[in-house]
Amino acid sequence: MIITKSEPFTSAEILQLRAEFDVYIKTVIDVKRKVCSAGMNRHFEGEQILLQQGCKQHDLWGGGIDLETNEIDFNSSINIRPRDNNTKNEIQSEEIRNRYKVLTEFFFQTIL
Repeated sequence: MIITKSEPFTSAEILQLRAEFDVYIKTVIDVKRKVCSAGMNRHFEGEQILLQQGCKQHDLWGGGIDLETNEIDFNSSINIRPRDNNTKNEIQSEEIRNRYKVLTEFFFQTIL
């Protein structure tokens, strides 16, 4: 189940987001508008939802949370965007990584 919102996820919603992988939740976050789409099988699914809601491609970044270790990762094929100076799956900009991390901690504050 994919849930997209600009407020923290509730414990009940996090249980729903676990349905796809159980121990891992994929996320796509608009680091400018502070909106998160989570729970998808593939990052592009969340990316498409956010684009349809008016988000801009250069503000969307993908990654996820390992629920066993509570580690946030910054790895997604949607992050490969040479025009935005990101040539790898990992978010390369420290500024964007930090914003992504802070926002992930905000959206998942009930578990992180």
